[in-house]
Amino acid sequence: MSSLPDPTEAVASSVHLPTADDAADIAPGLVALRRELHENVELGLDLPITQKLVLEAIEGLDVEVSTGESLSSIVVVLRGGARRKDSTGVVPAVLLRGDMDGLPVTEATGFDFAATSGRMHACGHDLHTAGLVGALKLLHRDRESLPGDVVFMFQPGEEGYDGAGKMIGEGVLDAAGPRVKAAFGIHVSADADLGVAFSRPGPYMAAFSKMTITVTGKGTHASRPATGKDPIQVGAMLVGQLQEYVTRRFDIFDPIVITVGQFNGGTAPNVVPDSASLVVSVRTFSETVTARAEVELPQLVRDLVAAHGLNADVDYESVLPPTINDDAEAEFFLSTFADLFGPERAVRRANPHPGSEDFSRVLAQVPGAYGHFGVALPNLPVAEREANHSPRARHSDDGLADHALFLAHLAGRRLVQLAED
Repeated sequence: MSSLPDPTEAVASSVHLPTADDAADIAPGLVALRRELHENVELGLDLPITQKLVLEAIEGLDVEVSTGESLSSIVVVLRGGARRKDSTGVVPAVLLRGDMDGLPVTEATGFDFAATSGRMHACGHDLHTAGLVGALKLLHRDRESLPGDVVFMFQPGEEGYDGAGKMIGEGVLDAAGPRVKAAFGIHVSADADLGVAFSRPGPYMAAFSKMTITVTGKGTHASRPATGKDPIQVGAMLVGQLQEYVTRRFDIFDPIVITVGQFNGGTAPNVVPDSASLVVSVRTFSETVTARAEVELPQLVRDLVAAHGLNADVDYESVLPPTINDDAEAEFFLSTFADLFGPERAVRRANPHPGSEDFSRVLAQVPGAYGHFGVALPNLPVAEREANHSPRARHSDDGLADHALFLAHLAGRRLVQLAED
């Protein structure tokens, strides 16, 4: 496994990077921005209010700003004042990402700045956005000493809209000119201790695939099921057989998690319907198992249904690839956080996180790392904390200064290393 230089050695150069005092200085503005974003949450790819708030927050900075064509994205390029070419003959650039969209959840946090629209920043993207604005402002102060460029990726549509893929299609990875050499992102967690960061080398979050199954049989009267072909009974069989199959055909150390999240069929208790449908979530953690599942699971379903004399139509959609951290970049992520805030606050996860994330699109293109950052309310008992996506998920903004400082140092320190290679 390759390794990057110690981050403390990188900072010892002539480059000036922001301090904790600098971050504390801008923290009140970041908190105000976060709360305004929280009250005005938007969904999907079209976030006009959110985009306007971010553009207003960075107005007057000496940066290059562009907005998306097919989505309300913002790409900001900060040019370093001490730019120099690396060993490949280009001025290096590093990307930082923050996603901006919310969820169709009715908020029940009790915050005095709670959203009342039936939409909610239940996943903490308001903090991601404010934290990225903070990193931009901090690095902007020290831009004259930066030996390269920083690309700031303000992304809509993370919650199921593949906003990252769309921004890549519009050129975010090449916004500085040459392709970025490294990319970093962090995700807040409402139920993790405030100020603690988590990451790991290698597979970090799961791939997500969706399998939609329509079982077609023959309807009849419920009192005479033998005169028909019951798709509900066969669908129920599939629920169990899918679980049995994965435990016997896939390695437990390269896991696959299957959940039947929807099962629909029938209109009355005395009718066997013609058809029933199931929608299945498939989570995997490696490209190998992801590819195997796409081939084997639909065939398994078709064969099992055919054995009962019915037909199955299977639509298998690979929604997101696994989020796989570059080994060296993940070590750099954790060591940078430990250097800034203490080793006790930088936690190496033993296992991947089972959720999915479209930052995986970025990490499939360039080396980088992703991790989580705890933002539980400091005085909230652990038993009362609720996870992201809950209507009662309460994310503290007390960690915004550290959030912004950490992102700024990831970019600044990594640029130093790249310029010195």
